[in-house]
Amino acid sequence: MSRRRARNAISIASFSVLAFSAFMPAASAQEADAPTQTPDDQVKTLGQVIVTARRREESLKDVPGSVTAISADDIAQFAATEIGDLQSSVPNIVLHEGDAQNTVAYIRGVGQLDSLAFADPGVGIYLDDVYLGRAQGSFLDVFDVERIEVLRGPQGTLYGRNTIGGAIKFVSRAPSETPEFSASATLGNYNQTDLTLGASGPIAGDRLLGKAAVAYLSRDGYADNTITGEDDGDRNTLAWRGSLLANISDNFRILVAADGSTDNPDTSRTPARETAVFGAFAPSTDPFKVEADFNDLSDLSVQGISAKATWDVSDSLSLVSTTAYREMEYDAHLDLDATGSPLFGVFVFEDQNQFSQEIQANYEAGPVSAVGGIYYFDEEDVTESGIFGPDIAFVSNSINDQTTTAFAIYGDVSYDVSDRLSVSVGVRLTEEEKDFKRIQEFFDAATPLVPQIGTGVRVTDVDTSKTFSNTSPRLSVSYDLTDDVTGYASIGRGFKSGGFDGRSNSGFEAQPFDAETLTAYEAGIKGSFADGTIFASAAVFLNDYKDLQVSSFTEQNGAFAAIFTNAAEAQIAGFEVEGSWQATDSLRFDISAGYLDAEYDEFIGQNGVDVSDTLTPANAPDWTGRIAANYRRSLGRNTELVINAAAAYRGDVYPTVSSSEILRQGSYTLYDASIGLEFVDGKYALLLAGRNLSDEEYRTQGFDLSDSLGYQLGYYGAPRTVSLTASVRY
Repeated sequence: MSRRRARNAISIASFSVLAFSAFMPAASAQEADAPTQTPDDQVKTLGQVIVTARRREESLKDVPGSVTAISADDIAQFAATEIGDLQSSVPNIVLHEGDAQNTVAYIRGVGQLDSLAFADPGVGIYLDDVYLGRAQGSFLDVFDVERIEVLRGPQGTLYGRNTIGGAIKFVSRAPSETPEFSASATLGNYNQTDLTLGASGPIAGDRLLGKAAVAYLSRDGYADNTITGEDDGDRNTLAWRGSLLANISDNFRILVAADGSTDNPDTSRTPARETAVFGAFAPSTDPFKVEADFNDLSDLSVQGISAKATWDVSDSLSLVSTTAYREMEYDAHLDLDATGSPLFGVFVFEDQNQFSQEIQANYEAGPVSAVGGIYYFDEEDVTESGIFGPDIAFVSNSINDQTTTAFAIYGDVSYDVSDRLSVSVGVRLTEEEKDFKRIQEFFDAATPLVPQIGTGVRVTDVDTSKTFSNTSPRLSVSYDLTDDVTGYASIGRGFKSGGFDGRSNSGFEAQPFDAETLTAYEAGIKGSFADGTIFASAAVFLNDYKDLQVSSFTEQNGAFAAIFTNAAEAQIAGFEVEGSWQATDSLRFDISAGYLDAEYDEFIGQNGVDVSDTLTPANAPDWTGRIAANYRRSLGRNTELVINAAAAYRGDVYPTVSSSEILRQGSYTLYDASIGLEFVDGKYALLLAGRNLSDEEYRTQGFDLSDSLGYQLGYYGAPRTVSLTASVRY
């Protein structure tokens, strides 16, 4: 039986056991009020959704922008283990792990593919309001979470740093006032073994509360390395998170939080050959059968600590100080020829640390609500990286030392003109200085792995700096069409600072690139309908995107070269729809859909030629959509049956800047499923879950080296996975 037919047979068997999986998007966030139970002849209503998208707690209905909030309970039903598992739950988003344990995040076609430190992300990822500066270390493990908020569109006013496309906010559980305990164990195919443990509660009455959580997450790699006979791209993660909340007085409290994680798998992840490599190695016939000789290292370590002090000066004014320090270390060998020969291996050794300080004032009285503050960010990243290709007589090493110092002042004021009309005005003034040093040397092909800087031929020696300044305003108007439905319109600007090409080998002159800017126009409507049994939102938007920072791989002077420049301008238009319907007390449906019309206005390629007519913006699928259902029924004796169901569609997408037709991923649909039993009001639970039940092969990322080395590589998403989880919660 062929592998494809075997997959289909297993898929049919899986469907006989599992129902479609569900994941509740828009209306499944933190709820200020639990779903209302109504008389027998009526259906219970959806609870009110509370988010902090504008740095203060408010109803999702009142936020004049596109926000998706996902609760911890829904994440658990979805059997998610990492932040990328949430991709299908949000329209117009691309979110997955890249080739170098980096987060690849695009919202409405805006993001950043490059994983090296000189290229800042285009979507900001926040852990408890602390910005994570590097793409590595921001692909968060999903445990100890209260909710995740996805803010679509530029968040230049309130979040600032590198949120030109949007922001993803990970909100962890706060210490509880009563004792709580949770534990879970998961077993799955590919030898998946996940264990989590958490405890929370008072330490010294209501004056000192504490929380601790730990997770061990492991599995074999999804691919087999035919050279070594071992699996490729496994996982071995130990993560922890803890916090202490000290209520110093009735109006002053301090929350100290710390977290850390280490991932030490046996191998890095190897791509499949999409074309022949150097004419000697044929394209792969199975993306999960790879060849690699340079995949023996992929260690990632992250840790951080923060202190958040809140002073309620009065009933209308509070001051918040958030101080944070984080470190990240990443060491990897990446096989980028996808063969068993030493043709093109890449080594990376990165050390990063960051310090941030934010002081914020929140005011709310009468018709005025205001948030304002100052923000300081200081980061240093030292990356040693190079190419090990003795068989093609190319060995290099380089050291990039980049320091970023950013300072911002921001404010956002909302004024209720009437009982129904509200106007918000905000602005952020930002100044960022980047100091950049780069040394690169070429070596003889007989040089051992990781040759020492100072012993080769120096081809690059740069020491430079530049300051980038920006003013990002935002204006929005919202109007309550009814007590339950709000319409809004907004215009805002996003900004991502420039820098210096960290792969340049052009000698002793710096190769700078300019800042990106984006002006976004949006209008939408959101609210509750049908006596609170439906929550829905819809938005249309237009992004005017300038000075896109893009990377390309080519050949210069007979040698491999990677170039990072401001090559493009783009227009991105689209719409989004999200909704939840509580059809009966037992049955709930959710739907989301997004459409993107993304095209370049200009793209300056080699020799100054505009090639915009031949290219499509990367990671901008034309259609994304999801339909889901959740069914909950009492079986008596304090036992409930929970069945979840979902199908997620993703349209054609180009995962590379080059718009390679070979690497283009055609449209596909993923089916997930879970069925569970909950006992004693949810204290005990069993969950059988399956993801990608049809075992779809779909490409998430690619490397187009056709203009330099003459071949192309592809990375693929996870195949079918099935797991069983037992959990307890008090």
